[in-house]
Amino acid sequence: MEDELALAPSRAAPAAPDVAQTGGGSSHGRIETDALIVGAGPVGLFQVFELGLLEIKAHVVDSLGYAGGQCVELYPDKPIYDIPAVPVCTGRELTENLLRQIDPFGATFHFGQEVCEVERQADGRFHVATAKGTRFLTKTIFIAGGAGSFQPRPLRVEGIEKFLGSQLFYRVTNPALFAGKDLVILGGGDSALDWTLNFVGAIKGESPNRPQSVILVHRRDGFRAAPASVARMRELCSAYEMQFMVGQATGFDEAGGKLTGLKVTASDGVTRVVPLHMLLVFFGLTPKLGPIANWGLALERKQVAVNTATFETSVPGIFAVGDVNTYPGKKKLILSGFHEAALAAFGASPYIFPDKRVMLQYTTTSPKLHKVLGVETPDFD
Repeated sequence: MEDELALAPSRAAPAAPDVAQTGGGSSHGRIETDALIVGAGPVGLFQVFELGLLEIKAHVVDSLGYAGGQCVELYPDKPIYDIPAVPVCTGRELTENLLRQIDPFGATFHFGQEVCEVERQADGRFHVATAKGTRFLTKTIFIAGGAGSFQPRPLRVEGIEKFLGSQLFYRVTNPALFAGKDLVILGGGDSALDWTLNFVGAIKGESPNRPQSVILVHRRDGFRAAPASVARMRELCSAYEMQFMVGQATGFDEAGGKLTGLKVTASDGVTRVVPLHMLLVFFGLTPKLGPIANWGLALERKQVAVNTATFETSVPGIFAVGDVNTYPGKKKLILSGFHEAALAAFGASPYIFPDKRVMLQYTTTSPKLHKVLGVETPDFD
């Protein structure tokens, strides 16, 4: 998804259950749980549901700061047409509906954390740790990380990374940082346009976060953003509320250890220096398998191989669902991931309830499932 980065102002992430750093039992500071789901995208959320129907409680870890995965990070407002019985919905709407659906099961979410350590214990359970120090002791693991963790595509200008976090940013987490500044935004996707319009609106609306000026730079005059946003941007340029430049960043100027200007080379070969205080780069996100590649799982072309009867990986007790897995005939569709989550839940139940025979029940007719879901059993007489 070139030139797209979510978390734009008009694309607020769906409201999710409160982030919790503790929950369940504990063992030597570790959170004890029956199931740990790595990934809070649509398939990871539906995994919570399928496990919940089997009365299996889950904790969920995601490297992003909110639920939704790719659907919210890459296309929150773009239509999805292939969810069964839902003619059309956006990525955000799908996520919000899934969060409502799993609400009865009380999953505990740990956002903004990446699993960095997985080790099987003598009793068969797994010790799992995140880069932030949260530790788990879990009977099963469900990898639902989509295509992997998403990292921003960097600006390829030698030496400019030294300004990262002070004057160079790939995300907007605190708009107040840009107040009173000359701001340059790079990119041509939804996030670049949305943040451009947001900051220009702050200037016009006398917001306390208003920058001094806004210049949008994109390598071409075409955009991968909503047409209405592009049209509005051009209107603002015509009204001299902002500027738009066609070109690519090829260098920078600095003085006293500060970034003072960005060198932009146009298609005619002419390079101009654009003065700035702050630089925002929205070149999109790139998926990376990340630490999962080091878990000792059988991989095929950087995807996790699974047994399609249970979607268990080569390591007993670890399952993989959604885009992260591969098998003959695999199709990377959300609906395929939902199917995989159902079978994975049943495949995991023997590890959690070794002495219990788990029977298939239907949410339409099962009083037990109605109790689990917190709904009344309908009277069909």
